[in-house]
Amino acid sequence: MTTLATPRPAATPQATAALRSRRRMSGERLALLVFLLPALIYLILFFGYPLALNVYMSFTEYGSRSFITGEAPFVGLDNYITVLQDKIFSRALWNTLLFTFVSVAFQIILGMGGALLLAKRPYGSRVMSALVLLPWLFPFVITATIWKWILAEGGALGDVAALFGIANPLWLTDPATAIWAIILINIWAGLPFNIVILASGLRDVPPELHEAAALDGAGSLRRFWHITLPSLRGLLLVVTVLGLVLTLKVLDLILILTGGGPANSTQTLAMLAYQASFANFDFGEGAAIGNILILLTLVFAIAYAFVNRRSEEAS
Repeated sequence: MTTLATPRPAATPQATAALRSRRRMSGERLALLVFLLPALIYLILFFGYPLALNVYMSFTEYGSRSFITGEAPFVGLDNYITVLQDKIFSRALWNTLLFTFVSVAFQIILGMGGALLLAKRPYGSRVMSALVLLPWLFPFVITATIWKWILAEGGALGDVAALFGIANPLWLTDPATAIWAIILINIWAGLPFNIVILASGLRDVPPELHEAAALDGAGSLRRFWHITLPSLRGLLLVVTVLGLVLTLKVLDLILILTGGGPANSTQTLAMLAYQASFANFDFGEGAAIGNILILLTLVFAIAYAFVNRRSEEAS
């Protein structure tokens, strides 16, 4: 006795549309994954793996012999304890904080001033924008070399000072002035980036807001404080975090100008990590200092983002 198969009910238009939608979403997710895969591979190979290796090395006695024998005995927290107990570390930490906060603060303050000037589009503003970018386009190696020639004994600044009968101050060889000379040079080198970025943000602020505030009797300072700054809050967050990250890891500028001297007056954590790894060939201690610097960078970035979010919620 044969049984007849029950015919399958015809799919409704709604079910067909839902099926097509799910297939389209699956295709879009697959395409997104394909496009993201090269970037993910790049991040894992050139950021994730070096970071993991650096963390591993900081817990081992990894020296020049380790490259030959492949042996790196595990020492736990010994590298971190040695680094933290070093007298130079406290000086390097203070110099790093001073160098970073003063540089970033003045780059943003002076950058805002230059951005306000360029945002008004004065005569020749396009040429001024191009000229302003020149110091930032130079690699730090070239910038440091030029400034070392200017500030060195018998350099260009000394020749100019001699014309006015002024003794040439030894900016880079005096422990009292060396760190401030490097800070000024770093401000000069990073200022163009802040000017151009903030100027582009100022042009996006609706002029109607300023016009309405001016009609209500608000002065230029109040308009800047209550309209301009709130409009640039997100951009200022990006500029500040980038400034902190880039300034904390500055090495080539200090390496060429002073090498961390005189008398460790310009020693920073980045410079200390470089000397431990490539002068003393103690890669374990160098990795430990590098990890402390990374942790410090994360703390500053997270703290600033938290403060900025709280101010947005309060406003």
